[in-house]
Amino acid sequence: MKNREKPPSGGMKEKTVKPVKIRGIKRTTFAVPYLALSIIFVVVPLFIMLYYAFTDGSGHFSFSNFGHFFSRPNIMLVMGRSFLIALLTTVICFLLAYPLALALSSTALNGKFVLVMLFILPMWINSLLRTYTVKIVLSLLNISNAWVAVTTGMVYDFFPFMLMPLYSVLSGMDRSLIEASHDLGASAATTLFKVKLPLSLPGIVSGVLMVFMPTVSTFAISDILGDTSTYMFGNIINQWFANSGGWNIGSAYSLILLLLIAVTVIIANRITKGKTEAGGVL
Repeated sequence: MKNREKPPSGGMKEKTVKPVKIRGIKRTTFAVPYLALSIIFVVVPLFIMLYYAFTDGSGHFSFSNFGHFFSRPNIMLVMGRSFLIALLTTVICFLLAYPLALALSSTALNGKFVLVMLFILPMWINSLLRTYTVKIVLSLLNISNAWVAVTTGMVYDFFPFMLMPLYSVLSGMDRSLIEASHDLGASAATTLFKVKLPLSLPGIVSGVLMVFMPTVSTFAISDILGDTSTYMFGNIINQWFANSGGWNIGSAYSLILLLLIAVTVIIANRITKGKTEAGGVL
């Protein structure tokens, strides 16, 4: 008799997982174009930035570009102003978007999708055109305060980036948890803060990052709507890159800003993870 192959321990045969195919093509193959675009438009520019940041005008390795950052007068003031404007923009966008997303997701409106699209449509228009529109409107209203103008322009420009993740999370929320909260006698306010808000925390963090990160590094809106009192870190980076001999310093400044944003993202992810593990609702 031929020796029979013994099954693995436990008496059960191991199952081999076959790769999922769509029309004979592996599903992972569809990720190749995205991977190629990521390499071309993310990885390669990042390495170019690193090269210029750690070299001088002659192409020699140098840390002098970073020394220029720490020796520049008032640089921390500009950095703090940039983060303050970004924080104000993010908070205002959240305060406006969350009630709207909550109302749109919890009502049985037939044209709910149309209402959401009305807030998304401005994203289809060029950002500069939207900014100049805000400038004209503020001029008609006789609003000349630079901080108000820049913050208004930021909120108008980045509001959809806060609304969409909030609406997506709130729309997919498990309604049975809300019904259970009401059945147990919880008030509307208690349900909001104890159930809906923890459930929507991933959307909140996503919206905050999608608004905060581009706001802290932008320069066009503050250039068009602001003055020297709203001069932001992105304006400094833009000036260095506009100068043919300033790419090295501009790259160093960009790398510093990138690291600061990365730290912000890590902290936000840790907060989300901690709330998820501690809350139990998520």
